[in-house]
Amino acid sequence: MRTILITGPGGSGRTTVAAATALRAAGEGVRTLLLSADHTDTPGVALGTGTGPAPAEAAPHLTAWRPDAADRFRQDLTAFQSRAANVLDLLGAARLDAEEVTPLPGAEELSFLRALRDAALSERYDLLVVDLPPLPAALTLLGLPEELRRYLRRLLPPERQAARALRPVLGRLAGVPMPADWLYETAARWDVELAAVESVLTDPDTAVRLVAEPGPAGADAVRTATLGLALRGLRTEALIANRTLPEADAGDRLAPGFAPLLSLLAQQRKTLADWAESYDVHPVPHLGRDPQGPDDLTALRVPAVKAAATPVEWPVTDRIAEDGVLVWQLPLPGAIRDELDLIRRGDELLITAGPFRRIVPLPSALRRCTVAGAALRDGELRIRFAPDPDLWPAARR
Repeated sequence: MRTILITGPGGSGRTTVAAATALRAAGEGVRTLLLSADHTDTPGVALGTGTGPAPAEAAPHLTAWRPDAADRFRQDLTAFQSRAANVLDLLGAARLDAEEVTPLPGAEELSFLRALRDAALSERYDLLVVDLPPLPAALTLLGLPEELRRYLRRLLPPERQAARALRPVLGRLAGVPMPADWLYETAARWDVELAAVESVLTDPDTAVRLVAEPGPAGADAVRTATLGLALRGLRTEALIANRTLPEADAGDRLAPGFAPLLSLLAQQRKTLADWAESYDVHPVPHLGRDPQGPDDLTALRVPAVKAAATPVEWPVTDRIAEDGVLVWQLPLPGAIRDELDLIRRGDELLITAGPFRRIVPLPSALRRCTVAGAALRDGELRIRFAPDPDLWPAARR
């Protein structure tokens, strides 16, 4: 299954573009699911059908789904109370009824990620179009699975489960209770679920389409988003330049009051020319109104969804330079040297690029090396590693 993630600045029309993309694919006979994180029913208004908490047919070959985060959170909490019944009874804790539960901060994001996983694993569809939240919330959401898995591994390392028989003894020696089996089992289950989401995001058939209005604000948002996506190893497949104005003819240019539109038109044309140097740009026309219904979505002429291109590997590792050092190459288009920072911490590399940060585990070969330098060239970060003689096996004589 192909997965197309669509996001952009707030108000850029990303939800409408996502609906138009899904409708075009469905019109070509592709079994398509439109998954939306929109709080309102914007995708339903655009499609002219409405969407709900359960997948429902919006058009031939097209299913739309806007998951209910509150309902999913209630289900999860009820299941947790059932699994932890003995502990809750021991503590004298009162159970929460489903009717009094409201989602906690972060619950909505986790609920949507689980819905994304369920949709991607379904065999009912050939294409999944995901209407993500606006930037930068979308970038935070996309990095959540990897970050949570890292926290789980640090707090409850899986290898410690092997010492299950020793935990009562260790608890008496330490004088504190050791984590119970159900806690490790819960962490393991979460790790499996998060790994499934992460596999969807890193799949070669997954790509991102950015939506932005051509102009200075849109250009800044696109540059920042491209950097954040690249740091996560996500490929930007296309840039949708939404609400693009048509060229004005000679009569319009001389019309009274048309000067402000001429300035906006020139601004859009300059941004489009700049974008064309780095992106696969697809202008989408301004209809003069908010698109509503299949006819308006078709008039947007969004690009078709093609077969997945060969993804850019991230990172490219174990390249040997002429002087014998290993070079780690990380594509970071849009990165600025002064906003880039690297910290080696044990077997991990902490990379800060502008407002984004990612902790990347080093490959086994590079763990036995020391950092010999780094450089940013042509949108690619190249880190040089020199083998540590104390950690590499001595050469045979």
